[in-house]
Amino acid sequence: MQRVLFAFALALAVCASAFAQSGLSWKLLDAKVPANAATAIRLQLVDGSGAPQTVSGLSVRVDMSPDAMAAMTAPATVHAEAGVVLVETKLYAPGRWAVIISGKAKGKAVKATLVVTATLKSTAPVAAGPRRILYYRNPMGLADTSPVPRKDAMGMAYIPVYSDEVTKVKGAVRLSTEKMQRAGVRTSLVTRLSVAKSVRATGTVAADENRQAVLSARFTGFVEKLYVSQTGDVVRAGQPLMRVWAESSEVLVKEADYIGSLQSGAPEHAAMAASLLRQYGITQADLTMMAKTGVPTRSITISAPASGTVMEKNAVLGMHFATGDILFKTTDVSQLWVLAEVSERDLSGVRVGQKASISFRDNPAASFDGKVLTIYPQIDPATRTVKVRIAVANKEGRLRIGQYAEVRIETAASAATLAIPASAVVDDGSKQVAFIALADGLFEPRVLKLGARMGDMVEVQSGLTEGDRIVTTGNFLLDAESNLQSALKTFGSK
Repeated sequence: MQRVLFAFALALAVCASAFAQSGLSWKLLDAKVPANAATAIRLQLVDGSGAPQTVSGLSVRVDMSPDAMAAMTAPATVHAEAGVVLVETKLYAPGRWAVIISGKAKGKAVKATLVVTATLKSTAPVAAGPRRILYYRNPMGLADTSPVPRKDAMGMAYIPVYSDEVTKVKGAVRLSTEKMQRAGVRTSLVTRLSVAKSVRATGTVAADENRQAVLSARFTGFVEKLYVSQTGDVVRAGQPLMRVWAESSEVLVKEADYIGSLQSGAPEHAAMAASLLRQYGITQADLTMMAKTGVPTRSITISAPASGTVMEKNAVLGMHFATGDILFKTTDVSQLWVLAEVSERDLSGVRVGQKASISFRDNPAASFDGKVLTIYPQIDPATRTVKVRIAVANKEGRLRIGQYAEVRIETAASAATLAIPASAVVDDGSKQVAFIALADGLFEPRVLKLGARMGDMVEVQSGLTEGDRIVTTGNFLLDAESNLQSALKTFGSK
């Protein structure tokens, strides 16, 4: 601390020397200002005779306590008015504050660090005489008190507890300005927010069942030739997959019926026969060839029923197949499903049609847009989750079926509700507490009932009201002091 004070004093000396050379100096008109209230700190730049000078290019920064808290700043604006520089700010805690002001005057840069003291307006009556000591508490925080000064087994002196430090509210804490500054106590107001909640879940990529197709044999025969010989190949609808030899005589009978209808001049009957042959998988090219030659054929081309990627190929060159055997399976992977496992407690916010953002482990920075299609009707009794089906476009074919996914579903914005920063909540495992800042350095704990988490904010269902000022940093020191005082009061009441 001495080194910090020396450095601060040296900085002031350098600024004073620079001003002395230029004949200009800053004059602080308000050495004391109210804490925790909007205020204007008045400054003047004067020459050697004390006459106010005009300053341009003003900028300012206000830091808490030039001795120890230069990293903690208060919001501030600055402007000149009638020869006076006004620094408008709100010093959120009592103590020493550094006003770092800079600008230009007479073509020279003028900069200085001035110190003001922020004080809280006391509403309590001033007690006459010296402070009254109630008892002495154990220096190690144990629930051990003494009516007279003493030392513990390690030689450490017991700490006096004064009457003005004990509050009537259970667990309330009163801190001195020095303690608040050391702990970095900062506060903010309880406000109402209307935000959209994000439901997070994990999921896996699955095939879109509407884009799957199966090619099964509709007669018995043998595989003569394969045009698509491996899984993973991409095919289009109508593309030849294989050439087969039809063993079934039934196919030959229907082919003969088709040819005979054409030759006898019965186009309507021929059209019906052609339609029936198409049901057997016979292509238009084979029908045209039979109409031209007038000869039935056992060598038939089988084409893909739909576009997609070959996911399963059971057809092998020379194999015999029977009616109903599955020869090919294809899936169009240009659009896929993500089956997300949404927790039961988050299910109320999920609706069909909501947008979803999906990311994957191979590239967490990239995200895919999706849309909720279906919310499954059953809950998994083991995991207490519900499957939610999300449609997602497979951009550039980067997604793979079975891939693990991180899902975020954006729910509709809720009605405005009380919310506080999550950092204001102290959770001891059994309850959640926030500290309200009152006058004269008094902090009162409030037990909260919390709702949904909304980013860095958390919903408050009970325990606070709008406009309450709560502690957002330094609250763990308050919690420790509160627990200690409660323990001492309980110990003293026995």
